[in-house]
Order: sequence, then C-alpha cells, then structure tokens
Amino acid sequence: MGRVTVRRKITRIDLATPRVSTVADTLSVEEPLELRVGGVPLTVTMRTPGHDIEMVHGFLLSEGLIHSLDDVQMARYCAGAVTAGDTGFDENTYNVIDVTLAPGVAAPDASATRSFFTSSSCGVCGKASIEQLRAQTPYDVSTDDSEFAAKVIAVMPAALRAEQRTFEQTGGLHAAGLFTADGERLVVREDVGRHNAVDKVVGWALMNDRLPARGCVLMVSSRASFELAQKAIMAGIPCLAAVSAPSSLAVDSAEDAGLTLVGFVRNQQMNVYAAHHRVTT
Repeated sequence: MGRVTVRRKITRIDLATPRVSTVADTLSVEEPLELRVGGVPLTVTMRTPGHDIEMVHGFLLSEGLIHSLDDVQMARYCAGAVTAGDTGFDENTYNVIDVTLAPGVAAPDASATRSFFTSSSCGVCGKASIEQLRAQTPYDVSTDDSEFAAKVIAVMPAALRAEQRTFEQTGGLHAAGLFTADGERLVVREDVGRHNAVDKVVGWALMNDRLPARGCVLMVSSRASFELAQKAIMAGIPCLAAVSAPSSLAVDSAEDAGLTLVGFVRNQQMNVYAAHHRVTT
C-alpha cells in the first residue's frame, strides 16, 4: 500500500555543528481503522495501513469475540461517505472494516463497544479525528507563547531515563515526563503502554492543579503517535518531545492545534516537525 510512509519538510537542529537546516524526512503513516461487527461500530484503533484484515481477526480473537476462523463469515472494507470528486460515488478509504460473524456466533455485547475519536459514517479519516480533537479540547495550546531552548530539550531524555527505575529492572516499560521550560523535572511515570504513561502524567497534573500545563514539555521515551499528541493537546501542554519518530497524523494534529512537536531527541540532535517557532537555538 502506498500510504505506509509520507515525506515532510522539517527543521533539523544540530547543536554540535552548530547548524540549522530544512530537510525532507520520511514519516510512518498513522491512520484510524474503524472496526464494525454486523454494521455496528465496535472500536477504532490507530495503525499503519497494511494487513488490516489479519489485524482485525487477531483483535477479535484476543478479545474472545471469536474462537476460530469459522466464526467469521466475511470481513471486508466498506466504502465511505466521502464522494470522489464529480463522480458522485462513495470513495473507499480503506479505513473501515465490517465483519460479518457466522450464523450462531454471538455479536459483541453493547458494553464491549469502545469508541474514541470515531465517525458514525464509513470513511473515518485522519481529518475527522483532528476535527473531533479540535472540538473537544478545553485548551488552546496555540496561544501559549512559551519558548524552549534546544539545549534544554536535548538533556531531557537523560533526565527521563534516570527516573525509569522499573525499566532499569525489566527493560520493558515506556516513560513520560513533564518538564518546565527551564528543564525542571515535575513528574515521571512509567507504564507498559506509552499512552498509559502519558495518562498518568496528565492525571498527576490534573490532581495537582497544573492544567493547562502552559510552559511545559511532555517528554516521552517512545515514538510520538497521534494519541500522545492528542493527550498533550487535551492537557494544554504546548510541546511534545520524543526520543523516536512521530507519525504523520501526530504531525498533522500538532500543526492544526499549534502544538510544538519534536522528534528524534538524541545525541544533541532533534527534528522539529510542527510549531517550529517555540524551539530556540
């Protein structure tokens, strides 16, 4: 599939040289996949397109909704509510899969339905997710005029790593931390899921009356996915920094909201993908 990667212009900062340059970078595509069972929305997951049918089967099996291949009569992409230009025909976005269970196989209970940033029509897409995010966020990070020195961001991964006590023992946890613009570490939390670690940090900020977290950086020990950008925006955090790569939808949502998004923060280097004006050299 041609949607696996995209190219974007970025600002690359090399503090060792020193040098600031504009270059093209390759991002992994992140798009939502809506899973329906018998035409009823069940869940939405963010993924890189490819092997979707296999993924849906694995999800249904792992959730105990099916027990064998025979339990699935059909799994297919469904056309969306997006019209294709002047043709008037619906366009298949390959972002919605409808599963028909075999006769006698119980449909998922209504309580099993999980829906977040989803669309009620076929054709759910990244744009729809971003529009819903914009409508639901209580804070406007674009109005935060904070600036973050590249040299301060550059040392945050080490500060985060120093607090990863469980990771030191297991090597299997992600971490997220909230830092001030001066580099002060406010809180660090670990979890097997990077989104869970961020939720813990945001929960800490909420319970300690730190939201919106203006003038702060959310540093994560993973890639920067749409979910993490979403959580930063929802918490009013103006800058998300990650030791690894961002996805295309994370960059799109950051650009839309005015969130500064920094990736590949390592070895005195970093790439700024969105809201470049906040990162100073």
